[in-house]
Amino acid sequence: MPRIFLITGTSTGFGKEYAQEVLNRGDCVVATARDPSKLSFKGTTPDNYLALRLDVTDKSSIKAAFDATLDKFGRVDVVVNNAGYGLAGCFEEYTDEQIRQQMEINFFGLLDVTREAMQVMRDRQQPQGGLIQQVTSIGGQRGVPLFSAYCASKWAVEGFTEAVSLEVKPEWGIKFTCVEPGGFRTDWAGRSMQFAERHPAYDHMDAQERMSARHGNQAGDPVKGAKAMYELAIMKDPPLRCVIGTDAYAAIMNKIEKYEQNYKKFETLSNSTDVDGFVNKA
Repeated sequence: MPRIFLITGTSTGFGKEYAQEVLNRGDCVVATARDPSKLSFKGTTPDNYLALRLDVTDKSSIKAAFDATLDKFGRVDVVVNNAGYGLAGCFEEYTDEQIRQQMEINFFGLLDVTREAMQVMRDRQQPQGGLIQQVTSIGGQRGVPLFSAYCASKWAVEGFTEAVSLEVKPEWGIKFTCVEPGGFRTDWAGRSMQFAERHPAYDHMDAQERMSARHGNQAGDPVKGAKAMYELAIMKDPPLRCVIGTDAYAAIMNKIEKYEQNYKKFETLSNSTDVDGFVNKA
């Protein structure tokens, strides 16, 4: 029986490639975008495809998209929170409006889609359950210069998802995966990226120059990235987190090593604060 995927942000990048991969594998896709009239995929039929408007900053459009999905397919098996964008620049170059918009789309919009997905998977379909994939970033596991607000939004998603994954009852069958891509040759670093205005104190860091040099030269192939995301989605027991991309894997292994070195270095200090006689049973 084909699986039903609902994917946000399918007009470009990972979302577009992922939706096509779902169709190529014989499953059904609900492809969403702010303007679904611009969406186009190969191999679509009335039985395997539905294009819907979904703006993650508009709760009514989120609910309407899930309602339409249930009306057509009866259930949703995989929800992919892919919609988002990158804001580049030094922290002091950002305006308040830019920072809040970054969080509004990358974090709060994702929360609203996740909330609706959980309610549908638990209360509105039988059997219960499904997978919610959060497309975060290696920037959700390590701080990247020129992306402080973006990293903050992705770290927020990571912490939120880990906590929520521990709140759901096993019998609901709702699972979560944070997919953490490295650099891929999508529009993320190109026309989809927003840049802050330059601050004279930061003449040593030029976000547009760096990203222009990087755009199109990343290691990751978005088609292969979409295949990896699909493979994670169909696993019987998907992981809570998985990096995709050789650069992301190298970065996370380096981060783990540095974390261990740091915490071991201050082990005595860290363990010096308990009440006398207290036994930690964690």
